[in-house]
Amino acid sequence: MITPPQHPPSALARTSRTGHTDRARTARKAPLTLARCAQAAIAVATVADVFRAVALRDHRLHPLDASKDSGSVSRVFVDLMALAIVLFLVWLARTRRNAELLSPHSPVPTAGWTIGAWFIPVANLFAPRETVLHIGRASSRSWDEKRDVTLVNLWWGAWIAHGLTAVTATQVAPKSMALLVVTEALMIAAAVSLGLVIERITTLQTDAIRAAAHAESPPEG
Repeated sequence: MITPPQHPPSALARTSRTGHTDRARTARKAPLTLARCAQAAIAVATVADVFRAVALRDHRLHPLDASKDSGSVSRVFVDLMALAIVLFLVWLARTRRNAELLSPHSPVPTAGWTIGAWFIPVANLFAPRETVLHIGRASSRSWDEKRDVTLVNLWWGAWIAHGLTAVTATQVAPKSMALLVVTEALMIAAAVSLGLVIERITTLQTDAIRAAAHAESPPEG
């Protein structure tokens, strides 16, 4: 298993005064709006993927009738999926930074690994899941090892299964309605689960940032 590079705890240590400043800055950058944008983009891209899959199957069954629609729908899907990926990765990078500040001694992966692991063959089959788990655990003590890990596992399992099923459908039975339904059901399951993962981590960080800011604020009078 590839171990993600991590910052040494000493480099992340903060004095109480510096910690107050860092967390105050983090509080102003809590990724709530970014989370909503990512969730919306993922939802729209998922709907577009369903239309793309149906149009592509129609094109394979009736190439002369559906070729134009298939191409245009596919282009729209690619654009929407690219937007969803960018927004999600920006959200992931922001929450990684927040987690690092909230829990300086936690094994939070570096910024480069958090993004780069998605594009490294083989590593991208498991490393992104581990990254999200590390970020979640470092975000708050309220992270639930049973419920929250299960949610992340559901998302990642559905996403990997979707990819495998999509490849199988394309190579083995591109005209199969059954495989089309299974593939798109897994895509929807992955999208819904990811939306819930984004919501959970964002909520944990928002609550933790507010609590830290309140605890470190100077007493009045």
